[in-house]
Amino acid sequence: MARPKSASHDLKRDAILDIAARCFAERSYSAASMNDIAAACGTSKARLYHYYDSKEAILLDLLERHTQRLLAVIAQTEAKAQRENLDERAALHALVRSLLQEYESSATRHAALLNDTKFLSDTPDPALGNPATSPRELILNRQRDIVAALTRFLKRAYPQRLTLANQTALTMMLLGMINWTFTWLRPDGPMSYAQFAEEVVAVIENGLGGA
Repeated sequence: MARPKSASHDLKRDAILDIAARCFAERSYSAASMNDIAAACGTSKARLYHYYDSKEAILLDLLERHTQRLLAVIAQTEAKAQRENLDERAALHALVRSLLQEYESSATRHAALLNDTKFLSDTPDPALGNPATSPRELILNRQRDIVAALTRFLKRAYPQRLTLANQTALTMMLLGMINWTFTWLRPDGPMSYAQFAEEVVAVIENGLGGA
């Protein structure tokens, strides 16, 4: 009979993922080893293997959980917009604020999403639910879902501005403003994530030359 998981199993996994994300950000995914992650966790490599059988398994779980969280933030914002009767522009602004709030608490995980997805296997894995889906494709599909959702928000907010010709460019422009904050925006710096969110909203609404 399989040994049942302890109630704290997922909590321990989450702590491991946070520490691994920091290791990847500080050392790079390629340079960080299972020994490094185990040492940072204050445990043995054997104990770490109790939770994950490889460094790639850690990365995949980290990116799965992070992309699921981002999609949940988007769904929660859509529900809030309906519940509070927000107009489409206010809903887009709420999404920008919510995503940046999430990025503030998951900067190293987001860095792994943007920098390390390429290290996942592109070999199809039936364990992922679709025999033709590889770990890399799974995460890339999640990223596409996030981009598509942001495009929906933009199209609803600015139906005259977004066309088939420019919607990808404008969506990626907005993502470019918020996705790379982990490289320069610090919670203890001169601008908070919340303040930066308001600057992004102001640029969306008025441009740099607006009031």
